[in-house]
Amino acid sequence: MSAEKGISKKIITSLFILFLILLPFIIKDVYLVHLLNMIGIFSLLAIGLNLVLGYCGQFSVGQAGFYAIGAYTSALLCTKLNFSFWLALPIAGIFAGLAGLLIGPVLRLRGIFLGMSTLAFGEIIKMIINNWISFTNGPNGIMSIPSPQIGSFSFSSEHSYYYIILFFVLIHYVVAVRMVDSRFGRAMKAIRDNEDAAEIIGVWVARYKTLTFVVAAFFAGIAGCLYAHLTAYISPEVFTFWTSVNVIFMLIVGGMGELLGSILGAFVIVFLPEFFRMFERYRMIIYPFTIIFILLFFPKGLYGLLLWIQSSLAKLFSSLREGVQT
Repeated sequence: MSAEKGISKKIITSLFILFLILLPFIIKDVYLVHLLNMIGIFSLLAIGLNLVLGYCGQFSVGQAGFYAIGAYTSALLCTKLNFSFWLALPIAGIFAGLAGLLIGPVLRLRGIFLGMSTLAFGEIIKMIINNWISFTNGPNGIMSIPSPQIGSFSFSSEHSYYYIILFFVLIHYVVAVRMVDSRFGRAMKAIRDNEDAAEIIGVWVARYKTLTFVVAAFFAGIAGCLYAHLTAYISPEVFTFWTSVNVIFMLIVGGMGELLGSILGAFVIVFLPEFFRMFERYRMIIYPFTIIFILLFFPKGLYGLLLWIQSSLAKLFSSLREGVQT
């Protein structure tokens, strides 16, 4: 029976990936594809933060800082040193990861104190970007960031760029799943459940917390690079405190401690404001009330709702089958 479930899960996953590949051919509207691209970028941010907050239990509000480091690293390398996108991309991720490593001493703090420290880190990064005008161009931002190219083909359109983002979302999702299912993932969950007990039983808490932050920062750096080359323009206003808050909302709405919930949350938080744009006057009222509704009635997020629907359907089919047999 478990083998059948495994096969059906693989078939569903394959069909879903095929659907994602064919999606740009179905959706012709450029703006809708742009929203899909933004969902993919925020999915990378949410997956990284989910490792830190959902699996390791460390409260971080500094994801926007790593996001900014990745975006500005890639933008500066490509505009000032004429690096190609494909070379700037890993460097952006590595630089963001190193920033995550450098704030390692802060991880000795816990709870709200850790959250405030990571918030301060994000604000410091924003201040540096704003005030180092000779290097970052300050509030004016960086313009004319080139699109990725392979030979003579340029990924300058939203539809073609979609496949780059989809590729990295799938790769990072698989990496995150492997991490969670490994010894590393078990150590993260032990730290989340009880940090002191985890240390007593031999888990190297400082090491695993630091590595988790580095991986999340790397994911955010890649997301920042993808964003910079998607929009061809970045400025400090993009990488604010509210960016980090939105990523936290994505985890809450999608499902904390569930990697698929990260993507579901990104979809809702990116798409919902655009859906309510038709109710322009009431959009900022409807949007938070929708989130509160999800939190009240689906505390495990949308992923929990999907699991409930799946179990309900399974019970329904099981009862129908028993009724037919009798």
